Amino acid sequence: MGHKVHPKSFRLGYVQDWESRWFAPRNMPALIREDHAIRGLVRERFRQAFVSWVGIERAGSYLRVNVHTARPGLVIGKKGADIEALRTSLEALTGNRTFVNVVEIKSPETDARLVAESIAMQLEKRAHYASAMRRAIERGMSAGALGIKIMVSGRLGGAEIARREWKREGRIPLHTLCADIDYGTAEAYTAMGQIGVKVWIFKKLHFARSPREIIADIRKAGNFTDDAEGQLAQNTSKPAPAAAEQKEYNDNVDAQKS
Repeated sequence: MGHKVHPKSFRLGYVQDWESRWFAPRNMPALIREDHAIRGLVRERFRQAFVSWVGIERAGSYLRVNVHTARPGLVIGKKGADIEALRTSLEALTGNRTFVNVVEIKSPETDARLVAESIAMQLEKRAHYASAMRRAIERGMSAGALGIKIMVSGRLGGAEIARREWKREGRIPLHTLCADIDYGTAEAYTAMGQIGVKVWIFKKLHFARSPREIIADIRKAGNFTDDAEGQLAQNTSKPAPAAAEQKEYNDNVDAQKS
C-alpha cells in the first residue's frame, strides 16, 4: 500500500539540496534545535518580507545564514540597519561569529511556500478560498510553472463541518525523482478557525545529461537521423563497412543478389 512522502525529502541529494549544510559528530541534536530557533527568529522578525527558506552553513565557530526572500529590501532595512540587528541577535543566540546573506527570489509566483503564505493571508482577510486558489494558479502558470496543485482544508466558507478542497492545473509527477517539485505549507487563522494550505509546484525536469547532449551522442553513433518534422527516427540502413573489409562486404552483397 502506498504512503505519502514529503516531495522535498524524497528528492534530497538528487534534485533538492539540504537547507542545513554542516556536519557534527557529537552535539548534533543541540545544533538541530539551534537551527530551528534560527529559522523561527528570522521568520518571526521578517513576517512581512515573504521569507521562503533559510539556509544555514557551519564551519568551526563560524555561521552563515542565507535568507531567501521575495522582498530583500525589508530584510536589509535602511542603510543595512535591520540586517545588522539580525546578525547581532543571531550571534547572541548561537554564540558564534555570524554572517547573514540575503538572496532575492526572482520568481515568487513559482515558490510553493510564498504562494501558500499569500493564499493564507488572503483567507485571513476574508477572501474566498476558490478565488484565491484560482488566482495563484493563473499567476504560477503564467510565470512558467509546468503544473500547480493547491489544497486547502478546514472550515471553508464558515461551514460547520471541516472539509478539504483542491485545484490542479498541469501535471505534478510525484513519483518522478528527476522532477523539480517545490512544496510549501501555511496556516490561516480566521474567525472560524484554522485553515491549512498546501501547495505543490512542478517547475522543471532535471536530467543527468541534457537532451541536447544525448541527441549529439546518438548522431555520432550513426544509427539515427532527423526526419522532416525534427523528430528522431531510426535509420534502418546498414553502416558503411571499414576499408579493410570492403572487398568481403561487396562479395557478400553480390552473393545475396544472385
